[in-house]
Amino acid sequence: MNNTLIEAFLFSILPIAELRGGIPYAIFNDIHPLTAYIVCVVANILVFPIVYFFLEVIHPIFLKNSFYKNLFDKIVIRTRNKLGLKIKKYGFWAIMIFVMIPLPVTGVYTGTLASWLFDIPKKRSFLSIVLGVIISGLIMTGISLFGSEVIKDLFIKNL
Repeated sequence: MNNTLIEAFLFSILPIAELRGGIPYAIFNDIHPLTAYIVCVVANILVFPIVYFFLEVIHPIFLKNSFYKNLFDKIVIRTRNKLGLKIKKYGFWAIMIFVMIPLPVTGVYTGTLASWLFDIPKKRSFLSIVLGVIISGLIMTGISLFGSEVIKDLFIKNL
């Protein structure tokens, strides 16, 4: 694996960037679109078990720290207020659509947290998130390929 592909893989694991950063980065650096898609989608899917491990094993330990507890409580309240009714009503589909939308704060990290907060079974949650990542990856690959000149112009003019 070359450095650009490794960097795209890492972008796809990072919060906020996820696929929205990894796929365009790889494609704009001359990685074949199919390779970029596969590597970045796999990397982004790996976020699910990482977040679940944190929530099930490390989170209870961190809750003993008041700063962490207060910060986490604020995130939980915001997530429940923002997504609560939709998650309760649509569950699986709401998580999938939420993850599939390639905008900041709508990826695997938040989708996994929402699934966990609203007690969606882990296997069902994983499937909805994987489908959301696959679709989001297709969207980002399409945008990177077909909107690449527009995006490149925006980036170059803003530098």
